[in-house]
Amino acid sequence: MNLESLKKTFKGDLETSPETLEKYSQDASLFQLYPKLVVFPRDSADVCAIVKWVNAQDEKFSITPRSAGTCMSGGAINESIIMDFTRYMNHLGEVNIQEKTLVTEPGVFYRDFEKSTFAKKLMYPAFPASKEICAMGGIVGNNGAGEKTLRYGKAEKYIIATKVVFNDGNEYVVKPLTKGELDAKIAQNDFEGNLYKSLFETIEKNYDAIKNAKPNVSKNSAGYFLWNVWDRETQMFDLNKLLVGSQGTLGIVTEATFKLVDVEPVSNVLAIYMDKIDRVGDLAAKLVIFNPESIESFDDYSLKLAFQFFFDFLGEMGLWEFIKLGIAMIPDGIKILRGGIPKLIVLVEIAGNTEQEVKQKLVEIETSIKDFGFQTHIARNASEANKYWRIRRESFNLLRKHVHGKRTAPFIDDIIVPPSTLPEFMPKLQKILDDAKFVYTIAGHVGNGNFHIIPLMDMKIESNRDLILKISDQVYDLVISYGGSITAEHNDGIVRTPYLEKMYGPFIIGLFKFTKSLFDPNTIFNPGKKVGDTRDYLRDHIRIEK
Repeated sequence: MNLESLKKTFKGDLETSPETLEKYSQDASLFQLYPKLVVFPRDSADVCAIVKWVNAQDEKFSITPRSAGTCMSGGAINESIIMDFTRYMNHLGEVNIQEKTLVTEPGVFYRDFEKSTFAKKLMYPAFPASKEICAMGGIVGNNGAGEKTLRYGKAEKYIIATKVVFNDGNEYVVKPLTKGELDAKIAQNDFEGNLYKSLFETIEKNYDAIKNAKPNVSKNSAGYFLWNVWDRETQMFDLNKLLVGSQGTLGIVTEATFKLVDVEPVSNVLAIYMDKIDRVGDLAAKLVIFNPESIESFDDYSLKLAFQFFFDFLGEMGLWEFIKLGIAMIPDGIKILRGGIPKLIVLVEIAGNTEQEVKQKLVEIETSIKDFGFQTHIARNASEANKYWRIRRESFNLLRKHVHGKRTAPFIDDIIVPPSTLPEFMPKLQKILDDAKFVYTIAGHVGNGNFHIIPLMDMKIESNRDLILKISDQVYDLVISYGGSITAEHNDGIVRTPYLEKMYGPFIIGLFKFTKSLFDPNTIFNPGKKVGDTRDYLRDHIRIEK
């Protein structure tokens, strides 16, 4: 790769050392793809420069934007150029208290973003469970969501403006447009205007088919969200509704403006210990009535991990916080001794302005579900409530760290079905997993019908490549038969792109392909995600350990 011409316009770092290429050959997914070059842009002018450079080369190159590299779908890796934002493009603006907004570059870690908002008693409510390690670019690219999504929704609702470098190598401001503003944009008759014109005409021409293609679930990150862009009733056109969740396949986001909400000062949880999960759908339907912040869950295996590797928390928490966590775990230990390890622990979080208000609501919920016969427990304080969230968030990391001979294999890690279907759906799902003899954890957002299933597999065994494809087919067929989506939050990447036609059918896939070609005619933006990936490519790039 001759980089001399690029060095003339690119101010950032260019790295090709074996150590760097090895590091960036993986994200949090099953896959390994070795890039040719890793670039670290200093600013948006660098992003523009490299897009123009790639377009000018005779040799075929492509660019995959990357921030924290925590993507579980393989969305942050490729075999050409990786663009890492965390080294330099990690600037965070000042919180605008009056408008409740915050501007960020993609390389900012969420944990720093959150500190800034909390200092002003504001928050971004669609944060993911990986909030300690993920970055804002990934949240934008994947249409991230998490524990509070039941009440607040996903990233697409809170990203109100972006700056994006499109295929022509120029940076554009993207924000919602009225029909009059859209007409003015189209009248520009330049690259940007023609992009808006073609997309608007495509959506308008296929309006009903596109609207009907939207999955009937509360969260979806599969495919391109064409149904969200143009609304005939409000006469609003918002390209951000398409760019958010597009995994950097349509352009490179260099800045995003997030809408924030007020922090409610008090919150607490009701823990529900389910000895069997066949009534989880009925329970969720009952709980949703109370409009909780979240209805989350983790399974018996996650709880066992927390007890088995309890001392892992010492290193990350410090002695005093660790002692408080240990004290908080005592009631759970007693409940387990009395009734055995529950199959599922469901957490219902309520927030409000006073402890009395929150406690009263939790007691009301607890009383309303007495007929189910499950053991329940209202956390006595914030420290006790926090233990549940730690178990919920850390089970994946504990698995990855401690299970020897096998590793976590996220490939059916983000399915979602309508919550009302869970009583029928869950036993069928578990049969597929049990027939495959998987050891696995189930955690998820019960209120949305969204579950994260992480099997453990021995990835030294070559035949596991084919097993992954087989189980993916079985699980996704089941999900689709219940009107669900194959990914609620984690997006398509390499691992799910080949299954999108199974979910949407050939006509909508054709519209996805047209959308990709409209924005990225030279296929330079993160290829093989959303469109273009095949089952063979998926299979061949699963990381098999020596």
